[in-house]
Amino acid sequence: MKHGVSRGVSWALLAVAAWWLTACGSVSLNRAPVEDRMVKSPAPVPPVTAGAEGGGVKPSPGFENAGTAGYYTVKPGDTLIRIALEHGQSFRDLASWNQLDNPNRIEVGQVLRVIAPLSAEVIGKPIPKAVVAASPVSAVASANAPAAPVPLAPATLPEASSANQWIWPVSGAVVAGFDEIKNKGVDLAGKDGDPVLAVADGRVVYVGAGLRGYGNLIILKHDNVYLTAYAHNRTLLVKEDQAVLKGQKIAEMGNSDAERVKLHFEVRRQGKPVDPVKYLPPR
Repeated sequence: MKHGVSRGVSWALLAVAAWWLTACGSVSLNRAPVEDRMVKSPAPVPPVTAGAEGGGVKPSPGFENAGTAGYYTVKPGDTLIRIALEHGQSFRDLASWNQLDNPNRIEVGQVLRVIAPLSAEVIGKPIPKAVVAASPVSAVASANAPAAPVPLAPATLPEASSANQWIWPVSGAVVAGFDEIKNKGVDLAGKDGDPVLAVADGRVVYVGAGLRGYGNLIILKHDNVYLTAYAHNRTLLVKEDQAVLKGQKIAEMGNSDAERVKLHFEVRRQGKPVDPVKYLPPR
């Protein structure tokens, strides 16, 4: 009897062991395969070459002249007219020197020549036809402008010493003085339609409303040093490349792009704004 009990216990133990082994075999240990635990190196990326075929980055026009004296790198918000004013040049001259087909299209990062080239071949190149056709807002000029403006070659402009013989462009009082940062000229009072006069002999290098904050604008070049600018006009009475005389009526006062009727008048010496009052006779 005792031997039978022992045999029964042995069979019971064997059955329990078999069950335990079967249960362990059905439980996943959730161990990742060895190969999945290895870190794989990323595939090498081929280098991108500037200007290469297949989507390479193309350098900006004139990039080889960046940082060179006499050249300017275009920044966000720039226009050719503003660049020309800041460097004491005509925007048409800049378009010609840089062979720009469309003066309204310049790229950020583009490097532009802003002084006259020395090469006779470059100077002799004609302004692209598109520049003449696409003169920024040239249609703003009044219908009363002379039909046949008289061109004045840059070589015939007077010397800078004539600046001490200028006259006031309007008779109104100064309502805002010169501040190189906040106000790059002076603001002069007046009534709508009052005459605006050229302060000295010169040549018209810009007529239009393409410069933000200036409204209907006229820029005169008096020599190789000085420009004068006349802003916020109601009516423009001259055309680009026209020769004007000291005291000639070139516009009528207004409030274009301004909160009141006024003339904003600037003097630029080699592109840098200077206090106009220092160049005008005392009142």
